[in-house]
Amino acid sequence: MAKIVGAFCMPHDPYLTVNPPNTNQEQLNNVLSAFDRVAKRVAELKADTVITIGSDHYCMFGPQLIPAYAIGIGDLTGPMEPWMGVPEQVVNDNREMAQHILHYGAAHGFDWAASKTMCLDHGTILPIHLAVTPAGSHIKNIPIYISSTLEPFISMQRSHELGKMIGDAIRDWPADERVVIFGTGGISHWVGTKEMGKVNPEFDHWILDLTEKGDLDTLMTIQDSYFLEHGGNGSLEVKNWVCAMSALGGFTGETFCYEPMPELITGLGVAELFV
Repeated sequence: MAKIVGAFCMPHDPYLTVNPPNTNQEQLNNVLSAFDRVAKRVAELKADTVITIGSDHYCMFGPQLIPAYAIGIGDLTGPMEPWMGVPEQVVNDNREMAQHILHYGAAHGFDWAASKTMCLDHGTILPIHLAVTPAGSHIKNIPIYISSTLEPFISMQRSHELGKMIGDAIRDWPADERVVIFGTGGISHWVGTKEMGKVNPEFDHWILDLTEKGDLDTLMTIQDSYFLEHGGNGSLEVKNWVCAMSALGGFTGETFCYEPMPELITGLGVAELFV
């Protein structure tokens, strides 16, 4: 049977690979070193498959279609954004397990949107590029998108329920598969608003503290209005973290790195979740 052997929370800020001219290089190197540490841990955990939970940025989807949650069940390529500095690539997929998660979800009250050919945006390709590919070219990927930041927003409760179902589906997979889950995005950032470039370290440290304590209950009480006021619209991506956490059934965490980087418009935090 498949089992979840590890999990991580991390940003997916595309400017990490762009490295704008005004970037604080010491802070950037700290964040990239944290991603290196994630990659090393993924290798140590002997992962066969990584499931990366991200959000869309009007690249994959748009006003014409915003699914509550979607899964890539076929060919994967990326990145969709050529300006990221990430080479265009074919992403190693695990379509068999992805299709199992799709069908398991359908049998348990989750009607997935599914893509048989998906070009990934930075919400999933950035973590794959920095923390999966360096861990081993054999590792397969399953991308999952949830509408954490595009209205209509998925609720925190549904993010939790979705994550729990994903965990159950993994454990229902009959093959001997070692799975790692990434919850990506955040922490504080304001995107496309007059506050863009602002970060809130106090809010970010609170989120990381709850993550370290494994306090999923408190994380789930945070209202969208609180995220928007204190962490910006980008902080709604903490729902991606909650989705990943909910697959585990219980965890504690360790923060690898936190850097508030207004020049990259984001408070950047990386943590491991121990299952």
